[in-house]
Amino acid sequence: MFAPDLPPADLPPPGLRTVIEMNPMYLFRWEEPQQAFVLLYPEGVVKLNGPAGAILGAVDGERSVADIAALLSARYGDADLSSDVLEFMETAHAQGWIRTKS
Repeated sequence: MFAPDLPPADLPPPGLRTVIEMNPMYLFRWEEPQQAFVLLYPEGVVKLNGPAGAILGAVDGERSVADIAALLSARYGDADLSSDVLEFMETAHAQGWIRTKS
């Protein structure tokens, strides 16, 4: 469970069984003018590449990192994406975009 008094960087990075949720300070959405998914936050915007948008688009606060990897693997030709998804989640967690739910 996320401890509200600790910033996300103070929590351990996500593992494959970790349930992920978006940090409420960021708004994930599609930006038509940029033709890309973005993360909006009070100080600016982060334009995401295709894979990053696909991964964050699967974050719903209920799925684990492994569930997201399996979902994307099925969507994109059954390749094992576990290590790629986990690596991105570790980066997104370090940036504060996501937080661990459990």
